[in-house]
Amino acid sequence: MRESLIKQFLEKADLSSAERIALPGDASFRHYERIKNGGESFILMNAPPPKEDVRPFVKAALFLEKNGFSAPHIFAADVENGFLLLEDFGDDLYSRILDGNHYASLEEEIYRRAVEVLAALHKIAPPDFPAYDDALLLREARLFTEWYLPYAKIELGEKAKYEYEEILLALFTNLKKQKPVLVLRDYHADNLIYLPKREGYKKVGLLDFQDAVIGSPAYDLVSLLEDARRDVPPALHEKILGFYLSLNPDIDAETFRICHSILGAQRNLKIIGIFTRLAVRDGKQRYLYFLPRVWKHLENDLKNPALAPLKTWLEANISAGKVRHENR
Repeated sequence: MRESLIKQFLEKADLSSAERIALPGDASFRHYERIKNGGESFILMNAPPPKEDVRPFVKAALFLEKNGFSAPHIFAADVENGFLLLEDFGDDLYSRILDGNHYASLEEEIYRRAVEVLAALHKIAPPDFPAYDDALLLREARLFTEWYLPYAKIELGEKAKYEYEEILLALFTNLKKQKPVLVLRDYHADNLIYLPKREGYKKVGLLDFQDAVIGSPAYDLVSLLEDARRDVPPALHEKILGFYLSLNPDIDAETFRICHSILGAQRNLKIIGIFTRLAVRDGKQRYLYFLPRVWKHLENDLKNPALAPLKTWLEANISAGKVRHENR
């Protein structure tokens, strides 16, 4: 059934005889193919509803492209059935470049370009997107208690769970001190493509933004620098964070750094929960490989004195289970 719909979609786009090449997927239900037709190349996004909905992607892509960012142009769309025919940015993912030894000298350069994207984006009035509010931040943080704790065989009483959420809500009040911006949300090396022939921040191709929301300007920088799949050297982390602040001189640096640590902790707690769920529920055991790195990110975030209550709570309730499972 799905294959028949794909063929109909490609036929309407005059690509019925084009070559189709499957591309690696991600943690979602979306699938991608490269569509090659003579000298032309496109990307087919196959996002089966109701589990996926391409409308948020389309809305964000149109906004980004209109404002001069390198979001893939949409050549054809079947929103009802979940198909998009997209501009093909090629294969120079940040993650591939950074994994290649002969590209090592590009590391700081491409991270700076990615930060220039954020700095430019954060100067634009955001569109009408859902808010990254306390309810959503907390719902994501619950993935840690709902999925990781049972996996680690850690049982919490209702009082401890209540304390966890109250601590997080108190921390989230700091985020309200910042001007809200468009948050792309999955802004990391596997979702960025280097486009060296373009100028300035257009050198960064943006791939994954269908979950975009309106929230703190610190979130996407956290996503970039606290990558679950690769290490960003601490010195580079600090240099790139400082570079972002230099591009935004009106931002209060101390408040930004506190929010950076708070959202780092929230995001890493969420990722620990998501990766555990992928392993336990979906049988994707490879995601457990990333947990030690994510824990390390979390521990670094907790070094900020503003997060002392969360650090104390985790040490009292979680540390033993975390050590036990890391050493399996």
